[in-house]
Parts: sequence; structure tokens; C-alpha cells
Amino acid sequence: MTSTPEPDGMRTDRLLLRRVGPGDVRAAIAVLSDPGANRYNPAGPPSAEQVAKMPTEWQAHWARDGIGYRAVELPETGEVIGFGGLRHHDLDGEATFNLFYRFRPRHWGRGYAPEMARAAVDWAGRARPDRPVVVITDPDNAPSQRVTEKLGFAHVGGSRTVEGPVPVWRQEATMVA
Repeated sequence: MTSTPEPDGMRTDRLLLRRVGPGDVRAAIAVLSDPGANRYNPAGPPSAEQVAKMPTEWQAHWARDGIGYRAVELPETGEVIGFGGLRHHDLDGEATFNLFYRFRPRHWGRGYAPEMARAAVDWAGRARPDRPVVVITDPDNAPSQRVTEKLGFAHVGGSRTVEGPVPVWRQEATMVA
């Protein structure tokens, strides 16, 4: 099946989801190296130097795959409050889309993660109904697991990462209306 490239920008009711660009490095460092935003990251927060390379890696995913992580922006202020989206992922030998997001802690609890995630999952359901969307969480990350449940994902077992065993949540893209 041919893939429909993800649009450069998508709007939700409250958010602008756009491709990450070179000007997003400072915001990426602020969000992704924040210890609070990495509360459930078993590896801890990446260094500013590690994060500074991520936008270039994400742009390469877009160029190669037509899909990738996005900057999540409040349109009325232009503030980048997080990053997230889909990326191709091999889960135990199966081609999937991995749903990822990380937001500034001061924006937690406002429904932005499910709103961003719903837009990404809906796109996958339309463009690639053959490819399931998965979320891999830390076993203790109850907030992320609540988001997956709001999206209709179900806990389907586990997998192993370099950090050890992790739960896997799954929703077939074809189930998304």
C-alpha cells in the first residue's frame, strides 16, 4: 500500500501541529531536557547537546518517510508547548507507528496530549489503515496510560527496550473514525 504523506501542518481546536524546523532547537531543549517532562523516562532527561540534534533527526525522518514528530504550538501566542506525533517503528518484527509526545509540565492536565495524539492517530487511520499505532510507556507512567485509554487504545502486553520490559498499548489505525 502506498503511503499518504502527513501534511506539513495540522490544526486542532486549540493547537497548531507543524513540522519541526531549525528554529525549534531552543524550544526542543527547553521541553525535552526538562527533568519534570522526563519524570517517567527511565533514562532521565537527555542533555541539551543530545536534544539539539533531535530536530535534525526528525527532519530526516520527514524527508525519508513522509512522517515524523511535530512541534506543538499554541496558535494565539506562538509558544511551542511540546513535541509529538508518529514515527515508523518496528515492534518485535511488526511495522507500526509509534505515538510519542512530551509537553512542558506547566501545560499538563489541559488535554493537549490527547488532542495532539487524536490528530496524529486520525491521520494514520485515513492514510495508513494497514499500520497499527502503538504507545510504549514506562510501567509507572499512569498519566500517559490514561491518555492512551482516552484514545481507545488497549494494553496488549509488553515488549523489551534497552531500559527493560515496557507495556505496549495498541489501537489498529482502521478502528479510528
